Amino acid sequence: MTPDADAGNVGARREALPTEDARALAGVPDGFGRFWTPYRMAYIRGEGKPADASDRSCPFCSAPGKPDAEGLIVFRGDSCFVLMNLFPYNSGHLLVCPYRHVSDYTELTDEERVELGNLTATAMRVTRDVAAPAGFNLGMNQGEVAGAGIAAHLHQHVVPRWLGDANFLPIIAQTKAVPELLEDARARLAAAWPKEN
Repeated sequence: MTPDADAGNVGARREALPTEDARALAGVPDGFGRFWTPYRMAYIRGEGKPADASDRSCPFCSAPGKPDAEGLIVFRGDSCFVLMNLFPYNSGHLLVCPYRHVSDYTELTDEERVELGNLTATAMRVTRDVAAPAGFNLGMNQGEVAGAGIAAHLHQHVVPRWLGDANFLPIIAQTKAVPELLEDARARLAAAWPKEN
């Protein structure tokens, strides 16, 4: 039997062999393609995640103090702003955040709540014009237990979806292929954002 004749047996043989013998099989086809995403290690290790819940260590509080391209900001409103998600679920994944460091939707002022909603709607319109998604996932994770990566600063997710974008890769390999650089997506969305908003 050749090594690539039965992919399952190759994997099993690798586990059963002593380390030195297993090294000899390095590079032998095993039926798996490789999609290298080393930049994801920053997310896995929690790099850039606030050490505490204070506004001093919050990336959503620091982003508005940077130039738009560096902070990945697409649009700055009066009480809220729109930026690219540094660890996107899909290409064009946007976040709508209040400037104020609040964690709960009920803590928003009426002005913030209205602008957050308006910017979410504009983000959907602009993304439709720029990338033609088939749909969207919108949502807020309120608290760490609900899945918020940065629970201390409220943020609304605007995730464009395309038919077939959920394939085996995220389901089996916990990996998401994102075919566009954040900088390129930010530039396209910012250029298409309505100036009168």
